[in-house]
Amino acid sequence: MAYSSSGASQIKYVVLLLCDLMLISGLTGEISDNSPQIKYDVFVSFRGEDIRHGFLGYLTEAFHQKQIHAFIDDKLEKGDEIWPSLVGAIQGSSISLTIFSENYTSSRWCLDELVKILECREKYGQIVIPVFYGVNPTDVRHQKGSYEKALAEHEKKYNLTTVQNWRHALKKAADLSGIKSFDYK
Repeated sequence: MAYSSSGASQIKYVVLLLCDLMLISGLTGEISDNSPQIKYDVFVSFRGEDIRHGFLGYLTEAFHQKQIHAFIDDKLEKGDEIWPSLVGAIQGSSISLTIFSENYTSSRWCLDELVKILECREKYGQIVIPVFYGVNPTDVRHQKGSYEKALAEHEKKYNLTTVQNWRHALKKAADLSGIKSFDYK
């Protein structure tokens, strides 16, 4: 597969950053005294329709080459309950990589994962790295553009508290230092 040099640079940077973080933290199996048993180096939260057939494929290939054990939703076993499996994978990961893309917020699954990821950051000290793939951090932080539109649709379907929790999680995650794809053009 051909991949743009900017995309390749971004993937290389993400993988190198993850390798460095794993070396620094030592990944001894636990992040803090009360954390669950670690099963994965990285949990990847993403909107499939935006990145599954491009960026994600290259990222998983790079993880494999660097022997980074990542949970991506294709690791779900047939017949498993989806949400409990995702929660277990999030809690059982040392690092969560949240890839914000144009349609990330249109998925309730992505938003629920983000809330759980930030809970694990608070409770267990999990490292969270946001990647802004084709979106600006300010659009995520202030829910502008496609984020604004998707949340307005969610407000029609879900209760206000749930949507407010998602809004808060988006702002909190966008306030973290992360990687912007626009830096690699």
